[in-house]
Amino acid sequence: MSKKLPKLVVILPCYNEEEILPTTIKTMKSLLSSLIKDKKISPNSQICMVNDGSLDTTWEIIQKTCKKDKLFAGIKLSRNFGHQSTIIAGMYSIEADLYVTIDADLQDNPDCITEMLNEINNGADIVYGIRKSRKTDSFFKRGTAHLYYKLLKLFGVNILYNHADYRMMSKRAVETLKQFPERNLFLRATVPLLGFKTANVYYDRTPRTAGETKYPLNKMLALAWNGVSSFSIVPLRIVTFLGIFICFLSVLFLIYLYYRWSYRGTVVGWASLVTIITIFSGVQLLSLGIIGEYIAKIFVEAKKRPLFIVDEKINIQRDKNDESNSI
Repeated sequence: MSKKLPKLVVILPCYNEEEILPTTIKTMKSLLSSLIKDKKISPNSQICMVNDGSLDTTWEIIQKTCKKDKLFAGIKLSRNFGHQSTIIAGMYSIEADLYVTIDADLQDNPDCITEMLNEINNGADIVYGIRKSRKTDSFFKRGTAHLYYKLLKLFGVNILYNHADYRMMSKRAVETLKQFPERNLFLRATVPLLGFKTANVYYDRTPRTAGETKYPLNKMLALAWNGVSSFSIVPLRIVTFLGIFICFLSVLFLIYLYYRWSYRGTVVGWASLVTIITIFSGVQLLSLGIIGEYIAKIFVEAKKRPLFIVDEKINIQRDKNDESNSI
């Protein structure tokens, strides 16, 4: 009996991608058509473009493409939910045996999907796409990225170096991922928690050929902090040890003041005293800010608001027993 070919769905999160999307559509159609022709995946495989509240003509391009070609599927979210939620929306809204998540700009080499399929056939449930190097990045971005990965490792966060969100997952892995209901999403650290057999494929990242990056510095910093605060309590422990250290310094300072008062009767140094008070106040406010960030995360988790809300679907094939379109 011949082995059943797996249905593969490629998830493309899209946000204001009108300039690059036509090129991406041609590239991905050629790749999947080739895999179907070589009988590596099922003819029912699809490319699912998820529109994350784009303000340009991205959704119109998706609609036009899906109406012409059943190889493509489209999902329109009711508003902008963010990159991580968009990936989840794509995986949870369509039925498949294998899922690939890759950014719509295709800076991550889509040809690696063939290698990923080979690793899946060798028994892996999750295959990570990992950049070989960061030669194409600026000196600042390369340096900050290296520092970030070092800090995450220091804080005990399990994350793969130079891996973003380019990966292939089996249906079993995606179904298990649904058991993680947190609202503060950071898939780069959540997926390794699944514990299934993994494999890596390596590629060179290419420059963006059109449009602008959707991850400017402020979004990168927000994602970085979300990764740290969602998977590590080390910052809270640092606050605790910092408080103990400041208390110790305060005791030393009191001993010093008593010594000066005993021998000289007065204690001079208004400037130094104000400086010390200012430093301590700054440390206290910083500590309260860190604690507040964790409390805010608890607040978000407690409300259990949906990760995404689907406004419209095109060419989506799902089982009858699948859950609703908002998680």
